[in-house]
Amino acid sequence: MSHIDLALDWTPNTNHTGFYVAREKGYYAEEGIEVAIRSPADDAYETTPANRVATGEATLAIGPSESVISYHTHPEYPSLTAVAAVCQTDRSAIVTLADESIDRPAELDGRRYASYDARFEDDIVRQLIRNDGGDGDVDIVTPPKLGIWNTVLDGDADATWVFMPWEGLLAERDGVDLTPFYLDEYDIPYGYTPVLLARPETIADDAERLEGFLTASARGYRFAAENPAEAATILREAATGIDADDPDFLERSQRELAEAYLTADGEWGWMTTERWDRFVTWLADRDILTGVDGTPIAAEDLPAEELYTNGRLPTPNA
Repeated sequence: MSHIDLALDWTPNTNHTGFYVAREKGYYAEEGIEVAIRSPADDAYETTPANRVATGEATLAIGPSESVISYHTHPEYPSLTAVAAVCQTDRSAIVTLADESIDRPAELDGRRYASYDARFEDDIVRQLIRNDGGDGDVDIVTPPKLGIWNTVLDGDADATWVFMPWEGLLAERDGVDLTPFYLDEYDIPYGYTPVLLARPETIADDAERLEGFLTASARGYRFAAENPAEAATILREAATGIDADDPDFLERSQRELAEAYLTADGEWGWMTTERWDRFVTWLADRDILTGVDGTPIAAEDLPAEELYTNGRLPTPNA
């Protein structure tokens, strides 16, 4: 039986349910694959999941589209490629506490934003503010990654980036009112998030194992979309280190996210060049797309079709 190490982008949550379903229901075993799922809490997020893949420490990792773009523009690491979109719909948002009376992104000028210190993140947030008429003059703070949400709850930061079907629902459950700013509502054509990342040699030379993993994962995510209550139970019982094990919360989170897993045709993982190109072009047009030395990169120098592949996904409707 072959082995795959999967590095999560966060502690286990409903973004990851399909992987746990596939493992617990034996879908991976049917493909002859054993899957180890690693949480970033294992080392307090000292190493990013994308870096684990880039250095060969993990086979696959979950991350945002920006991680793909970053590694395609980094001279010291392999160009990681997206092999599946975990979600089709962006359910993330920049949020503030409602009692801070920050009612629009422009009002984040002069406020503290708790950053994950991702390469393009802060510039995207600054552009969000500018798109709403502000100056983009936000104070960036970088607390420990796994404690970022608490810095907003505790008043040590005014805003951060979260997934609404997770932190958003946790806040609602705990009686905390949030004001969310969704990127698409402010003319930011954000890419797929999260996506599954692989090294070029995994895609080219280990196709059978990768295809088996993606086939089983697609089954897991379709099951989760169609059976959210049972899928939430599987996640709660199987995920080590999950930071919210309230069954009612997990089921609600699962139901809210279920519709984001699949395409309109009911497929998991599939991506389009148009969506990748739209995001890359937006980054380039606003001088956010740069090399690690700050040199601007033109959109045509980073072809969207090189950033992802659908080639290892199961055939649609198979």
